[in-house]
Amino acid sequence: MAVAFDEMNGLGGDLRPAYRELSRWLKATPPDTLKSRRREAELLFRQIGINFAGHGDAESEARSIPFDVIPRIISAREWRGLEKGLKQRVHALNMFLRDIYHGREILRANIMPEDLIFQNPAFRPEMNGQAVPHDVYVHVAGIDIVRVDADHFIALEDHVRTPSGVSAVLENREIMMRLFPDLFARHRVAPVERYPDELWSALRSVAPLDAGNEPMVALMTPGIDDPAYDEHAFLAHKLGIELVEGRDLIVKDAAVFMRTTEGLKRLDVIYRRLDDDFLDPLTLRSDSALGVPGLMSAYAAGNITLANAVGTGIADDKAIYSYMPEIVKFYLGEETILKNVPTWRCREPKDLAYVLDHLDQLVVKDVHGSGGYGLLIGPAATKDAIEAFRDRLKREPERFIAQPPLALSTCPTCTEAGLAPRHVDLRPFVLTGRDHVAVVPGGLTRVALKEGSLVVNSSQGGGTKDTWVLDE
Repeated sequence: MAVAFDEMNGLGGDLRPAYRELSRWLKATPPDTLKSRRREAELLFRQIGINFAGHGDAESEARSIPFDVIPRIISAREWRGLEKGLKQRVHALNMFLRDIYHGREILRANIMPEDLIFQNPAFRPEMNGQAVPHDVYVHVAGIDIVRVDADHFIALEDHVRTPSGVSAVLENREIMMRLFPDLFARHRVAPVERYPDELWSALRSVAPLDAGNEPMVALMTPGIDDPAYDEHAFLAHKLGIELVEGRDLIVKDAAVFMRTTEGLKRLDVIYRRLDDDFLDPLTLRSDSALGVPGLMSAYAAGNITLANAVGTGIADDKAIYSYMPEIVKFYLGEETILKNVPTWRCREPKDLAYVLDHLDQLVVKDVHGSGGYGLLIGPAATKDAIEAFRDRLKREPERFIAQPPLALSTCPTCTEAGLAPRHVDLRPFVLTGRDHVAVVPGGLTRVALKEGSLVVNSSQGGGTKDTWVLDE
């Protein structure tokens, strides 16, 4: 594996310009002060933090995501290039989603195999030919990226179904401003506080044309038992909109209404944090008690906007991810700015043969997996684990892709033993409205808190950092 890039000191040990003020501040700050602020942050997050339960463990005790008090810093120049690549990627994804549910020109051009679309469990035949308001499918996208050297970020995964984590971005900044005003005074940090306003603007702009000047917007949650419920409540509060469950809504005359103490109020936009399967028991999963009977009929009639659109989950698929360079080229006529990780598609015999011969050197992922589950990290796996995975690959090769292990970049992190480098990734959030695309500067930096670990997922012990983009 390549040597990890040190974001503060570079590969040669020379302090990078973006970190100069932080370095001076750290040298002047006693270690006991950092430890004290770290304990304060833990207490604050217990009081106001966004909690989560472990993956697939909704009944487990919710807990705050661990937070590191040393910020990650990105220069204005670096952010400009990153922002351009993020916008390009999400634009192409929107065009791809519209195409696969309408003309399917990308399939006619033999850019990708048809079965990758039609046999994909996230493909929604109910959306065939279905118009969505203003042709926006992906209103909120979270793109996981990693840094590999001083000049290059690469895209690791696309999250366009119901991406989460933005509440941590906002709360991390609030905690840092409260605990480290002296450090903020040394930097010009681009604000993240405008995210709720940007999201509100994007959601309002994609309301059905007959919604008028003040469309009614609500955030739909599966309910209090959902692991991300705290984030749903937090965002609804920040947006100043109602937090609703399926039982709070009713469909009449192909329109969606919210039950209130003042009677029924018609909704125009639903920011839904509920997976496709559960949205409408009449059209989708019949045993769902979380959705709204008839919601899809109102959607088909063009009387409600769902953000994100139904059927976007196919673009989360890791096999689709492997085609992103072709997708960008096909729809935009451009080369990808944010490159992909080199990827072997195990569904292809030649790629499968290579992967089987190099399992101990590769990371193998389930194309529908998430949260760091369903994968094999070859260099760290036992021989028995590798052989068990080999059998799975032979039985269901179409379920997997493989990639080389990545040397995630490192940032200084406050540990019990003092400052130490820890591996990080980044999830910026891209908001798309009718005529505007916004990328709030920064995003969710996830950090592997264990020494040497590359696992940044909060569901497996990772933490988060505040991400500072420096204003020019």
